[in-house]
Amino acid sequence: MNIAGIQKLTLLDYPGRCAATIFTPGCNLRCPFCHNASLVDPDELKKSLSENGLIDPQDVLDFLKDRKGRLTGLAVTGGEPLMQPGIMDFLKEVKDIGYAVKLDTNGTNPERLRALLSAGIVDYVAMDFKNCREKYGLTAGVPETTAAILYENTLLSMKFIKQSGVEHEYRTTIVKELHTLEDVRKMAQELEGEEKYFLQNFTDSGDILQGGFTSCSKDELNEMLAVAREYVPGAQLRGV
Repeated sequence: MNIAGIQKLTLLDYPGRCAATIFTPGCNLRCPFCHNASLVDPDELKKSLSENGLIDPQDVLDFLKDRKGRLTGLAVTGGEPLMQPGIMDFLKEVKDIGYAVKLDTNGTNPERLRALLSAGIVDYVAMDFKNCREKYGLTAGVPETTAAILYENTLLSMKFIKQSGVEHEYRTTIVKELHTLEDVRKMAQELEGEEKYFLQNFTDSGDILQGGFTSCSKDELNEMLAVAREYVPGAQLRGV
């Protein structure tokens, strides 16, 4: 289990819990607007790891033991955590300590996600839904032949998440240059019947894979939200 960073306290990353967040390196997507370029771009990741190194998973477990009671949850994000071969064993240890686990994922590895859900070691899933099928490759930064497979994988992940009964949410980072009202409509149609769908406005973190992207106005986001609510009545804006 590779861990590239840790945030020792967050009240935002895990809804309803006082938690810590760990960041795993590497991702199978190259979303050009990604705000964690140092965890995704191979050259940036190599540079970051040469300067800072990896965090020993045992040190994280010891930290969680020490903070038990003050913290109640661990959020696991990236990068894409499901790329980590040791994630199941690590999360089992986290659960054994007594923590609730939130997993952030792009949904492109449905079988590994199903394995974690079946093992009962994930309590909350937050899945990024990048864009509609027609613009998935552009938004995820992958070739069209790959995009077709990955998009179908995301739909399968949605199926497994729903079947699991685990608390979950879906979220789309809205980028002015990449998302239209019709794109949001198509995504919301795929999510019809779900309870939690968040539209998040793009912001430049200063660690972006590719420049040239902008956020939407609040009025534009509210128009998109209205379209999303036609299919997911509980859809909300986040971070606006």
